[in-house]
Amino acid sequence: MNKLNIDRQESEVLNRAITHWENDGLLNYEQANSLRQSIMVKGFDWMRLAKYSFWIALFCGLVAVGSLLINESILTFIRSLYNIPDFVLCIIASIAAFLSFYFGHYWSIKHPEKVFSNQTFIFFGISFTAVAIIFLGKTFDNHSGHFSLLILLGSIIYGVLAFRLQSRFIWIFTLIALGCWYGAETGYQTNWAYYFLGMNYPLRFFVFGFLIVCFCFLLNNKKWFNPFSELTYIAGLVYFFLALWILSLIGNLDNLDTWWHIKQINLIYWSIFALTIGIGTLIYGLKSGDAIAREFGITFVLILIYTKYFEFLWIPTNKALFFSILALSFWLIGRKAEKIWNIKK
Repeated sequence: MNKLNIDRQESEVLNRAITHWENDGLLNYEQANSLRQSIMVKGFDWMRLAKYSFWIALFCGLVAVGSLLINESILTFIRSLYNIPDFVLCIIASIAAFLSFYFGHYWSIKHPEKVFSNQTFIFFGISFTAVAIIFLGKTFDNHSGHFSLLILLGSIIYGVLAFRLQSRFIWIFTLIALGCWYGAETGYQTNWAYYFLGMNYPLRFFVFGFLIVCFCFLLNNKKWFNPFSELTYIAGLVYFFLALWILSLIGNLDNLDTWWHIKQINLIYWSIFALTIGIGTLIYGLKSGDAIAREFGITFVLILIYTKYFEFLWIPTNKALFFSILALSFWLIGRKAEKIWNIKK
């Protein structure tokens, strides 16, 4: 019998499940024992080592490229490339992107177990696509400054590729590019003024995140969107709550200079607004069984409370008392979390 090779944490979860089913009479002793013997704990988490190794490899590759760019002989060679037409460079980058995506997809089918190796090819494809779009923009540049259209083109290309290759990894960059386009487009439409339809940047992205979340609910039962539904939902909540947290700090002010001369108590209504939404999300997650909304809600409420604690009490409070209260609060949270964990266990 081939044994299931998993790490220690996964084996603990499976063993607790088997014990639970055995105690409830769903499995007899022989069946439970057979299932336990089919599990083999890994001696070392090689998958995690592979993931971190590829991350480090990508980082070192970027450092290597940066080191090359400060080399005088390399810089001389790069300057000679300026004579190459932008359209030709666009074609070269497009071919490199196509080959990267092709081999990444090909190896993901032939060797699906090599997740991080395949994603490395995909990452290079994403990078070369961005380079190709940049040179395409330089080719047809009319000095209008409307570069957000290029970002929109990039998000469309990434989106098509994500659905075509069924790649959640590419879809992440689709959502990032879409957010960059939204920020750049609203800036361009106002000639880079502070407000767009009366909203500063944090408030704009608060609306943007809300729209993405609504979009997820509308497409919740669409089969074609299922592979990307959860990822899009999480991304929308990240945009939503990150913007909401910044709003709780600076409100809908136009710039940091204005914020610096305003007392934080004058912006307290934004904090109340943010806290209300956080608690509302938490309650919704608890009642509907939405684990993602529940976790975002409780995390945001805690972050907001501690942000306000530092914001209002850091200066007037004795530091020994300040950190004592902080330590006590975290101890109480840990004790409550431990109690809930034991109840579930």
